[in-house]
Amino acid sequence: MVQYTQKRVNGIQDLERKLNEFGYRVGTRALELLTWREKNAKRENRVLGVLYFIHSVVWKSLFGKQADSLEKSTEHEDEYMISDNEPILTRYISLTRELSQLNCNSFIAGIVEAILDGCQFPARVTAHATGIDGFPQRTTILIKLEPEVLQREELLK
Repeated sequence: MVQYTQKRVNGIQDLERKLNEFGYRVGTRALELLTWREKNAKRENRVLGVLYFIHSVVWKSLFGKQADSLEKSTEHEDEYMISDNEPILTRYISLTRELSQLNCNSFIAGIVEAILDGCQFPARVTAHATGIDGFPQRTTILIKLEPEVLQREELLK
């Protein structure tokens, strides 16, 4: 998919945007399938419930394990982060030097964005390489919720 897309774009940002779009398509279908499969599925009306669903059920279904962490930003009330220390998606992708800045996990960000949109929690989702000692491939999915989501959350309190 990276090879196919690379031939049809002009730069790294365009390539990441295309990967995000492909992920969005997968995410809409994954949400439909997972809600159908879950026996005790209920419609989540809280942000943390949906994020925990993504962190656990979605990640386990797509990647065979839960994500390594789910955190709320200490600086911004509308930001959450899901981190994966060893993302399986990029384990077997080797990039050339000119593509060394490419983050193929934009595909995963697209999946997460589609699931949030499908659950009526619109957000802007991006992938960031946050390698640390012991986990050089670590990726953080940054979720920035739209203002109306926070307003709805306040009304539910």
